[in-house]
Amino acid sequence: MRFQRTSEEVLVARDRIVKVAREDVAPLSEMAARSPRRRARLCAHTASSNPLHEMLIALDGASYVRPHRHHGKSESFHVIAGSLTVVVFHDDGTIDEVIPMGDYQSGRVFYYRLQDAAYHTVLPLNGQALIHETTNGPFEPGQTEFAPWAPLAEDLDAVQDYLRDLSQAIGLDRLEEVVPS
Repeated sequence: MRFQRTSEEVLVARDRIVKVAREDVAPLSEMAARSPRRRARLCAHTASSNPLHEMLIALDGASYVRPHRHHGKSESFHVIAGSLTVVVFHDDGTIDEVIPMGDYQSGRVFYYRLQDAAYHTVLPLNGQALIHETTNGPFEPGQTEFAPWAPLAEDLDAVQDYLRDLSQAIGLDRLEEVVPS
């Protein structure tokens, strides 16, 4: 097995040279559809202590990525399949920038890099999106700062209201109902 499952939504590469083919993505997509947070990742890095983290992430349209930021880190990703919208916020929660994204063939922005500690979120659109994300490690859960003005993922009613209001503010019609994470 080239990938080891370490949780219900994480696969980790085991080989020295990581290769991912189309058939490797199908299990990842299935994991995302079944996971409580409606996302799954295939980590090309072998440990959270690695200085570089690269992941393929399947995001179901019903996934809620609470707005957050990372101090002292940059993050970039490109869309492999599907479409999504990245929203970048000012510290007070007002919208700074909206980035509609799709795969290369879509003609939309397919790559972005955020190099400062700005709050941001990802809104997958109409089904599932697959992205390749790169960020610097190590990963320390306490280093992720969640936006105090965004609801906790467990508060499903508040999440639904927040996403409805955010979608309206950016002119987006999200079709998926968000599930608890």
